[in-house]
Amino acid sequence: MVLVKKNAHLMPLVGTRTNEQKGAKEMVTLTIDGQKVTVPANSTVLEAAEAAGIHIPTLCYLKDVSQTGSCRVCVVEIGGRLQASCVFPVSEGMEVKTNTPLVRESRRTTVELMLSNHPQDCLTCLRNQNCELQKLSHELNIREVRFEGARSSFPLDTSSPAIARDPNKCILCRRCISVCSEIQGVNILAARERGFETVVSPAWQEQLANTACTNCGQCVLVCPVGALVEKDDTEKVWKALADPDTHVVVQTAPAVRVTLGEEFGLEPGTIVTGKMVTALRRLGFDAVFDTDFTADLTIIEEANELLQRLENGGKLPMITSCSPGWIKFIEHQFPAYLDHLSTCKSPQQMFGALAKTYYPEKAGLDPGKIVTVSIMPCTAKKFEAERPEMQSSGYQDVDIVLTVREFARMIKEAGIDFINLADGEYDAPMGISTGAGVIFGATGGVMEAALRTAYEVVTEESLDKLDFTEVRGLEGIKEASVNLNGTVLKVAVAHGLGNARKLMELIQQGKAEYHFIEIMACPGGCIGGGGQPIPTNTDIRRQRMAGIYAADKDMPLRKSHENPAIKVLYDEFLREPLGEKSHELLHTHYVPRLKYSEVEHPEAKEETKRGTAS
Repeated sequence: MVLVKKNAHLMPLVGTRTNEQKGAKEMVTLTIDGQKVTVPANSTVLEAAEAAGIHIPTLCYLKDVSQTGSCRVCVVEIGGRLQASCVFPVSEGMEVKTNTPLVRESRRTTVELMLSNHPQDCLTCLRNQNCELQKLSHELNIREVRFEGARSSFPLDTSSPAIARDPNKCILCRRCISVCSEIQGVNILAARERGFETVVSPAWQEQLANTACTNCGQCVLVCPVGALVEKDDTEKVWKALADPDTHVVVQTAPAVRVTLGEEFGLEPGTIVTGKMVTALRRLGFDAVFDTDFTADLTIIEEANELLQRLENGGKLPMITSCSPGWIKFIEHQFPAYLDHLSTCKSPQQMFGALAKTYYPEKAGLDPGKIVTVSIMPCTAKKFEAERPEMQSSGYQDVDIVLTVREFARMIKEAGIDFINLADGEYDAPMGISTGAGVIFGATGGVMEAALRTAYEVVTEESLDKLDFTEVRGLEGIKEASVNLNGTVLKVAVAHGLGNARKLMELIQQGKAEYHFIEIMACPGGCIGGGGQPIPTNTDIRRQRMAGIYAADKDMPLRKSHENPAIKVLYDEFLREPLGEKSHELLHTHYVPRLKYSEVEHPEAKEETKRGTAS
């Protein structure tokens, strides 16, 4: 086997400045609170303070993403004047004071003004005890809000099945705007109006459901307060679990096992698979299954689909379809390329279809009384489950989707001592999986799992090296070439929708040619999904990714086509990959979408037409 990594078209995960851009060759020395600090010349005062171990509070600042200087919480005193340290550049001999009476009073007044126009419902807010405004108020020793008067009043936006928006809690930090435009390249959100009427919203203050929002939830991850949160569906699950006439089954996505522990104080990347299974049984689920099972199934179907396209002159490049945020993005932004998508459903949806056909047939259950619940790292999975195309079982294939955060809240509400739980085992047959299914949780994982299977199917030889490290890592776009018995397979991996756009534009312009592409909507893949624990940043993504690959290493089987339960599934039920039954249950289609609601804003229709024509 020959696999070569290429370096063309590589982009970083986020808009991180390189050492050269920071002026690494030119250093300056400044004084912060009497302490000499030497840093690259293009550093900010905030970065210099961090290097010196001096804490400056921030709110609008988002490392590697957003440095707007809009909130003024990070002010410091330089030459007797207040400056926002997150955007103020260092200079030789500069003297900075971070803890003067003027600085403390300014920070406190700024936060008090925010609180004066903020709902005082902390105890019932979804972000209670994990709110940056709440934490900052405590750090600054704010015990009263001196300012009273009128408050902003905006309608709630609960139109999306994935994300709820409460503009009344918005502190106008603009983090969501930055991540939506600079990282995801979707540009749904912006600051509208002026002064006291300023609101962060879609164009024309439209509801999210009527926009090109992909439901990726990256805005939720970076919101410091409760202005953007996941739609909470925990009560639906409690109701199903309490109904004696329903049989409630649950599936857990690959990435959940390395992130759930963070909600209980464990380090990011800690593998908690066994405790998670036990917690689900304690909650009352009738069967506990693993989405990794259908991740393995996805690889079998998708690898065969790729080989069929290569042999029969099908549409290339073939692009993966596991990420629902990416699917909605391409439906809005690049509808002409929909036939390049794999027709395979995502593992979540494959599981849902089988949970209401194959599983009840084997277990002797009435599929009409089965409720399927998914534990996902992703807010967009909520939208995916409600797509009308996802009812191939004769029912809604997946009934309820919970994020990792919602799942953790249920565990806490039930009084379960998660840390001290014994390890449980998934139920058979849909709980049996391989390491290839596990690595779906990280960017490049779907590609790597597919290559493990495609290589052995084509060459009929066993791989001497299972780890395709060339498609791993946090580069925005990765490329590689694989030699399959003389056929050079050109592959690419992109994560984050901003990088997906760049990759699609290269293809559109004829500047890049591939056979197979993996795209994940979220930076880092599912380990950085919009439903993951908060905070999620680049360092945490790396730790989670390490956990994913460690879990893969620990699996007795690491190739999807070696999963014995998948072999039985084909023997007993599906018969063959890409067969009639497989197409009926495991494959789907996608639809072109406009960028704006035509009904409310007819002028947007013309803009969409112009964009499509271009």
